[in-house]
Amino acid sequence: MATSTRSSLASFFLRLGRQVWVRAASFTLIAVVVALAANYLGPLLPFEFGIDLAQNSVGSLLQIIATAMLTVSTFSVTAMVTAFSAATTTATPRSTPLLIADPTSQNAVSTFIGAFTFSLVGIVALSTGYYEPQGRTILFVATLVVIALVVFTLLRWISHLSTFGRMADVIDRVEKAATISLELHAESPTLGARPAVIEPADAAAVHAEKVGYVTHIDVAGLDRLAKQHEIEVHVRATPGRIADARVPLAVVAGDVDDAVRAGIRRAFRIEHHRTFEQDPRFGVIALTEIGSRALSAATNDPGTAIDVMAALQRVFTRGLTTPTSTGVEYDRVFVRAPSLADLVDDAFRPLARDGAADVEVQVRLQKCLASLAATAPARAGVFQDAARAAYERSRRELHRADGRTLRAAVREAWGR
Repeated sequence: MATSTRSSLASFFLRLGRQVWVRAASFTLIAVVVALAANYLGPLLPFEFGIDLAQNSVGSLLQIIATAMLTVSTFSVTAMVTAFSAATTTATPRSTPLLIADPTSQNAVSTFIGAFTFSLVGIVALSTGYYEPQGRTILFVATLVVIALVVFTLLRWISHLSTFGRMADVIDRVEKAATISLELHAESPTLGARPAVIEPADAAAVHAEKVGYVTHIDVAGLDRLAKQHEIEVHVRATPGRIADARVPLAVVAGDVDDAVRAGIRRAFRIEHHRTFEQDPRFGVIALTEIGSRALSAATNDPGTAIDVMAALQRVFTRGLTTPTSTGVEYDRVFVRAPSLADLVDDAFRPLARDGAADVEVQVRLQKCLASLAATAPARAGVFQDAARAAYERSRRELHRADGRTLRAAVREAWGR
């Protein structure tokens, strides 16, 4: 639960650490410090290196590294952009942030840029006579370490490129993000707050100052504000909803002044695009978009749609089997949780619609929904309704022989 209800500041720094430029800047700073610190480390060591360096040997090595790393960095960035474009075109644009946050590709590019910066700083310092003999030797040893690190990273990066951005890789990444989000939702459907109740008639609405999607709510901050001013906060714009003139961020029961309104607005992060963090519906929507695109007439790839349904089955199974916490941490905040019916509609209705004329897709859809119904017998009605709607839609689209095949699959899956 702590993960899903982290503060806005902690969430900001977590997302900042996933940015490519942050990691690249960190590696660059470390490279500059290592290159310049070599001269200061020499006098501090209790011994002297006995390496007899040839004239300008360190400079030659650094020159080679600088030339090679500039080329490799350019190639790596090009490969990453190509993978992003391929995922956007063949899968879904919603998967691009997951590829951008890939730690292996970020480490590779950051290492190459860091090695390039290290070599440049070393070359400049050598040309100005910055290093003493002991410092030059330490720089030589550091250069050997950088070469070993670059070779290891390059080998790992080449291996990673064989799968990076491919359809299976994109599905796996979206599935992982959707699973984490749905598990957190299943564990704490109301983010640790009280379930939504009927709001008082005299409750005051607090609207956002800009239009956008709510991507994060600091429920703990709302609760502290509510206790401080002795009010109750009923959240209207849950993560994934768009806050505008029609949908307020929250309605407040109690005395509301400008300070309370400002505090409530600070607890909501509003952005132009949805994210996976606290939005369980967004993960299944992104997965379903991959399957829908595969079922389009231009792509005609039912196999990918079937893979997506298998991924959705795994995601929902994890969510249905996650124990739900019954405790309430924030008793002055009320949050309406997304219903299972909404999640099932988001996941399977587009696939049932776009694959209505494909018997293979419909057979797999019925088996998937029947399996999920068996996983959670208490909620089986939601999956039965989705399966019934999908069957009625496809029955009108399928050829007579395919219709018989689907009826047989329905009888086998549902036992009737």
